[in-house]
Amino acid sequence: MKLLKWIIKKSVRLLIWLLAFIGIYMLAAFLIPMLSVGPDNSEENSDISIYILTNGVHTDIVMPCKTNLHDWTASIPFEDTKNKDTTAQYLAVGWGDKGFYLETPTWADLKVSTAVKAAFGLSTTALHTTYYKTMLESPNCRKIVISKKHYLQLVKYINSSFDMEQNGSPALVKSDVRYGLSDAFYEAKGSYSLFTTCNTWANSALKSCGQKACIWTPFDTGIFALYE
Repeated sequence: MKLLKWIIKKSVRLLIWLLAFIGIYMLAAFLIPMLSVGPDNSEENSDISIYILTNGVHTDIVMPCKTNLHDWTASIPFEDTKNKDTTAQYLAVGWGDKGFYLETPTWADLKVSTAVKAAFGLSTTALHTTYYKTMLESPNCRKIVISKKHYLQLVKYINSSFDMEQNGSPALVKSDVRYGLSDAFYEAKGSYSLFTTCNTWANSALKSCGQKACIWTPFDTGIFALYE
């Protein structure tokens, strides 16, 4: 009986701590994104269009496939996609937990083990790249026009997130999993967690190139609120 009481007491205490943690986390996730930084207006000439794109949960950074500053197709070849369509004009890049990407095509497929590993940084990460022929503004897609200097800073940030092969090219994930005909997964640096999410990565990408960004946000809503 004493053992049972002890177990119940510890379980209740653990539940209280868990609920308190969730409450504090959600409150921080709501309030902190209201605090923003940037933009860096050190250059007036802004002539390269990039986009932020969300599926309702996850934010991608979208850039032109080729400019006179950088050619993404050289390091993210069309051959890595199923359709190998060389007419694409834009490349979307997103960072996230590898288990979520490869094992959870829908929320119905989410496993408890995958969620726990992702929440506490216990698994590896990947970069998801998708080629698009067109990119149209909508509530889920916002255009940002930046300078050449800032674009090069963005390219540097994204390239630094790839885990490279010995030859210096991004390491393609050894998996047949794809979301469509024009996407591919690459090994990434960093560890996903409750505090460093896919949207945190995208938010930091905007910071890296002097654009409006939240001080911190785990959700896409914080980013898109700045670009309404």
